[in-house]
Amino acid sequence: MLVLSSLCAVAGNLLLRAGILRAGGFSLSLDRLESQTLSLAMQPMFVCGLFLYAVAAIIWFRVLSTEDLSLSYPLMTSLTFVLVTLGATYFFDERMTWQKVLGLSIILAGFVLAARS
Repeated sequence: MLVLSSLCAVAGNLLLRAGILRAGGFSLSLDRLESQTLSLAMQPMFVCGLFLYAVAAIIWFRVLSTEDLSLSYPLMTSLTFVLVTLGATYFFDERMTWQKVLGLSIILAGFVLAARS
């Protein structure tokens, strides 16, 4: 369930970003908030991203009810962090620097250590 929640969150985040980019971006300007919100609501990728993010939250509620938070939260966040970074590199041509690779490697090592505890 934890992995499924993480995968839904990853897909949701990637779709949210794609939808926001297709809608022309987003700012917190009050004079543009209504038009931007409407534009996002009409963007299918954004709507699908919101749905998947909500599904991830519902699955996460189940994980919270059955698993130790001290183990499940670090595992979920590290898995999500790594997969979102890789997805952003692949789908949005974001740069993968050696610092990111090193950071992801450390996170993955922590993930493996935490999973074995």
